[in-house]
Amino acid sequence: MIGASLDLGAGRRGVDMGPSAIRYAGLASRIEGLGRRVFDWGNVEGAVPEATEMGSERARFLTPIKQACERVAHLVARSVEEGLEPLVLGGDHSVAIGTLGGLARAYGSGGVLWIDAHGDVNRPETSPTGNVHGMPLAVALGLAGPEFESEAWALPAVLAERVALVGVRSLDPAEVKLLSELEVDVYTMSDVDKLGIERVIRQSLAHVAGPGFVHVSVDMDALEPDIAPGVGTPVRGGLSYREAHLAMELVADSGLAGSLEVVEVNPILDRENETAELAVELVASALGARIL
Repeated sequence: MIGASLDLGAGRRGVDMGPSAIRYAGLASRIEGLGRRVFDWGNVEGAVPEATEMGSERARFLTPIKQACERVAHLVARSVEEGLEPLVLGGDHSVAIGTLGGLARAYGSGGVLWIDAHGDVNRPETSPTGNVHGMPLAVALGLAGPEFESEAWALPAVLAERVALVGVRSLDPAEVKLLSELEVDVYTMSDVDKLGIERVIRQSLAHVAGPGFVHVSVDMDALEPDIAPGVGTPVRGGLSYREAHLAMELVADSGLAGSLEVVEVNPILDRENETAELAVELVASALGARIL
């Protein structure tokens, strides 16, 4: 387990406490109950926004975000070298820059199943907010510009033809244009309604499979806000409780994913740690937990 106490990429404070909330919800004991050993490597700490230079409005707090992501990348690569499966706990979704960067450092370019209400493929010149948590997938694809380059990772970390987005229901115009030009598989919630979550996830996993690595990144705002209220950018009409669990069960059944990430749990906005507890349940399903 690698925590990333980072909220510099988000527009609302509090998501830096996400890793602690998820741990408090019993993540380690839940995983150990599945017969797996857990090594908790603590948190990569992010800077405090009020005491940090924001830098460019186009990519707010980029320098300290990169510094934190570089430390995440180092720990992810180290975990792979030691034969462990990295489980990254966010923090805002900008931590995925480090996660995917570390995986690419260890394996070369790979694929990712990105479960999210948003596309996260804005770039500094297209972002309406300048919040980096709306850019990590563009960064990983090598499309966000030279300011995101680092000695800690090589870009692109993932290949467009091995990226699948699931649960999308909020895209900015520039993201729509970019995604239409790439070989990314995009499944909106309308697609989930029409095709069913089982078909969507099976097709997505087939799309992201291949050499290098397969990573699964789960933004908790992919779920319906009624069951996951503790997120900074909720969007109505998300995945249901059972759809989310089935998605994770199918990930486990496929045996493809070698790493997992759960992000955007904001305890300040949550109800009695409900979103963190759901995150624990979803991780367990992704690691093989079953009813029978």
